[in-house]
Amino acid sequence: MRNMKIVFDAMPDTVLEKFCGGEKELRAKMFIDENGKILRGTLAPGASIGLHTHGTSSEMIYYLSGCGKVICDGKEERVFAGDCHYCPKGSAHTMINDGAEDLVFFAVVPLQ
Repeated sequence: MRNMKIVFDAMPDTVLEKFCGGEKELRAKMFIDENGKILRGTLAPGASIGLHTHGTSSEMIYYLSGCGKVICDGKEERVFAGDCHYCPKGSAHTMINDGAEDLVFFAVVPLQ
């Protein structure tokens, strides 16, 4: 097993317009390998990630700053800095920044 330091600030932004059918754009700094995806993402006010299903893996999202809402399997929850959202394999979720500042988060999507 290899150990690795991931420096998000040294990575370029990947801009994903209307990600999964959402509004505006998702800006992300991503590390992707054969084991999964690790990213730091930013949604500006009014931006969203569209509803999508995690059919082959789960996703864990830790909120670094801002606030917004997540709808997972039809249940709506408010999210704030310090909260963690878990979307289990087979579930569908969406994320919306309905706050006044950027919603910044750290996400892990394993490929298992």
